[in-house]
Amino acid sequence: MKIIDLRVMRGPNYWSVKHPKLIVIKLALEELSQKYTNEVPHFLSRLKKMFPGMQRHRAAEGVEGGFFNAVAEGTTFGHVVQHVALELQTLAGMESGYGRCYPAHEEDHMTVVYSYQEERAGEYAAYAAVRITRALVSGEKYRLSEDITRLHDIREDEYFGPSTYSIVSEAVSRGIPYIRLNRHSLIQLGYGVNQKRIQATMTCKTACFSVEIAGDKNATKDILEEAGIPVPRGTTVSSQEELKRAISWLGYPIVIKPLDGNHGKGATINITNAKDAHKGFTEARKHSQLVMVEQYIQGFDFRLLVINGKFVAAAKRTPAMVTGDGTSTIKQLIDRENRDPRRGIGHEKVLTRIKIDKHTKNILKSLNLTTKSVLPVGEVLYLKSTANISTGGTATDVTDLVDPYNILMAERIAGLIGLDVCGIDVMTSDIAIPLNETRGAVLEVNAAPGFRMHISPTFGLPRNVAEPVIDMLFPHGKPARVPIIAVTGTNGKTTTTRLIAHMVKHKGYQVGYTTTEGIYIQDKLLEKGDTTGSYSAEFVLKDPTVNFAVLECARGGLLRAGLGFEQCDIGIVTNVSSDHLGLRDIYTLEDLAKVKAVIPKSVSKDGYAVLNADDDLVYAMAEDVSCKVAFFSMDENNPRILKHIAKGGLAAVYENGYISIFKNSYKIRIDRVADVPLTFGGKAKFNIENILAATLAGYISHFEVEDIKTSLRTFIPSPSKTPGRMNLFKFPNFEVLVDYAHNVGGLKAIGEYMDALEATKKVGIVAAVGDRRPEDFYEIGQVAGQIFDEVIVRLDSDLRGKTADEIMGPVLQGIEDAAPEKAVHQIPEEMRAIAFALEHAEPGSFIAIFTEDVHESVKMVESFKVIQDRKMFVE
Repeated sequence: MKIIDLRVMRGPNYWSVKHPKLIVIKLALEELSQKYTNEVPHFLSRLKKMFPGMQRHRAAEGVEGGFFNAVAEGTTFGHVVQHVALELQTLAGMESGYGRCYPAHEEDHMTVVYSYQEERAGEYAAYAAVRITRALVSGEKYRLSEDITRLHDIREDEYFGPSTYSIVSEAVSRGIPYIRLNRHSLIQLGYGVNQKRIQATMTCKTACFSVEIAGDKNATKDILEEAGIPVPRGTTVSSQEELKRAISWLGYPIVIKPLDGNHGKGATINITNAKDAHKGFTEARKHSQLVMVEQYIQGFDFRLLVINGKFVAAAKRTPAMVTGDGTSTIKQLIDRENRDPRRGIGHEKVLTRIKIDKHTKNILKSLNLTTKSVLPVGEVLYLKSTANISTGGTATDVTDLVDPYNILMAERIAGLIGLDVCGIDVMTSDIAIPLNETRGAVLEVNAAPGFRMHISPTFGLPRNVAEPVIDMLFPHGKPARVPIIAVTGTNGKTTTTRLIAHMVKHKGYQVGYTTTEGIYIQDKLLEKGDTTGSYSAEFVLKDPTVNFAVLECARGGLLRAGLGFEQCDIGIVTNVSSDHLGLRDIYTLEDLAKVKAVIPKSVSKDGYAVLNADDDLVYAMAEDVSCKVAFFSMDENNPRILKHIAKGGLAAVYENGYISIFKNSYKIRIDRVADVPLTFGGKAKFNIENILAATLAGYISHFEVEDIKTSLRTFIPSPSKTPGRMNLFKFPNFEVLVDYAHNVGGLKAIGEYMDALEATKKVGIVAAVGDRRPEDFYEIGQVAGQIFDEVIVRLDSDLRGKTADEIMGPVLQGIEDAAPEKAVHQIPEEMRAIAFALEHAEPGSFIAIFTEDVHESVKMVESFKVIQDRKMFVE
């Protein structure tokens, strides 16, 4: 058994719209293809022993133990891989509960789908699950701990910290989308011009100079002291000599910490002698050139949190500690504490496991203790000198106990330093008493305070401190999204996308759009290529100048990684016809329709799915959406349209030579088809469908009818405006069409257009794309033979794994079977084929070039036209 394909879905996808984060693997079961789990002796017992937690897996039965029951009765090993991959992630603190298993097209293959939290962990779990399943089948020993450790490492390296996670979760709960901008904590909330950014608990509103002040402990102390806020006496030193002078001035006990440190790193507290002071200085110098020496303030460690100028939470922090029982060693007490189910590795759980590190050993040594020492009953031993949660400390919520004086003090401090999110460390005997009465002091001000102690305190009430952050970034009524129109279909989606983008721009929006030619921001091509996947969608949605997005979404991107967004406002499906079948396990038109249906399924509840009522597969998509539906049709008497309108629905139709919108019982005429340049005088019928879809998108977006009409009339098809889409060139004696059509549907559409032309001879330059099926090659030839009087067969530059004969053979056979007497030329190189057609063009003929390289083809035709025009001028 082995993995032969692995894909990471990052948005709504073919396998699930509701579960955007999925790993999709294709398994070759090989020797296990004909075996079931109940046929392998002791398989279930070995599985239960290795993964007792799988008892919670419900599987299809929907009850606890359901998966184990399925294994006992006999299930596939692909099903086992799915559940092992899920359980591995759960054991590493990344619970992911969704999974499915399907037979693949090939006899001994399976498609396994399961959810993930962190994609690198999800990928690792796939390969580990296969290794583990093999070991369980053979009865070999397996070191599961190595996989769990590796998954823990991945989680700590890449997963959101608790602070970031709380803010993102609060945003998502309000319908605010997010995009992760790097592997760490840099997050974009919202889209386009409405986006805001956070990194941990710093926001785009956090002033740089304020962060610098908070990081300079001397500067912070000076500002606070001048404002009458109690701070410890202290000074900054950079040598042992200066340290001695500072101690003689301050006296013991003291605190030594790096000037620009954070998270308690390099800090030593309650120093009472010169030896410990020397060690503390040495440790602090590892983190900063300058070292702070301060009075040690007696009391408890409190953190006050201020967001957007308002006090929101407070926590009492206690360093990692154990309490003696008179019999257990310190090591045993720590192990017992770490068995608390609330403790995990790093930020995995509410509390962090206590590590016996160098700092802990130094504390024990200073007390003449070792990890083997036994503490008397009730004696408390603090294992760290700081109360950070990340080093094993605990937190108790005291928000409701804070004295009003201390609340005002905290809010003043945030204002004095200038921080929008501000954590203030206070040492005092009682936070319920004004600080100036307890002889307490403010120890530190933090520019990126952790939220973990507030959102998940060890004791007390959890506080949603992420809520005021989102309130600050997105005040009530402020939008977070930009309108998104998504377009898919087999043919016409690029033209429809460009037409809508033109319409949107005409309305004054700063539009970003994606097509098979590239990514455009405000009509500027920023990235060239077939940009119809999730990366391209995110490119547009990340752009800070975009306030409207129009996104072409092709099957390749949907199957490769899913959508680059979780919902859109309008989702358009132009049509579904035979293309790309046999690729990525999509073998039927019904499969292809399911891929395209991801778009309408991803429309928001208040949005619209715009569907082709003339296409059975597209029309059927209306049954499985949760949004509103609008239809378009080339037939105003289509029963589907009439039924929809009778129910008060919205539709666009081609009627009596007009583009019209039906709304309830009213008919709104937009424009005469013949006056819309994209229809080429009404001859390009297939473009009328694209216009109908675009018109509906504009109307649903509340564009005025006159604006829609103006947009339709000013969208002039040309190589620059619509490259490779009906690019028509008029020579003195003949005409040339350059088009990107590369499937049977596209060829037939051009054929219908040419039927309305008065050409003396129709010449077609055709090719079949190498990654299609032989029957597709054959059908291309058949259609070409039916449409053209003369056919030139060429090859793409990339044959995509096929040989020239494997492609050419079926195409030529198709032409032969359709029209045995047809004139056929084989010219493999595209530019040579075009040159041949142009040089041999007969007066009154029409040459249709179905191109792979749009820009080079257009360039050659334009160059040839310049030469012809010069000849005419000379003559």
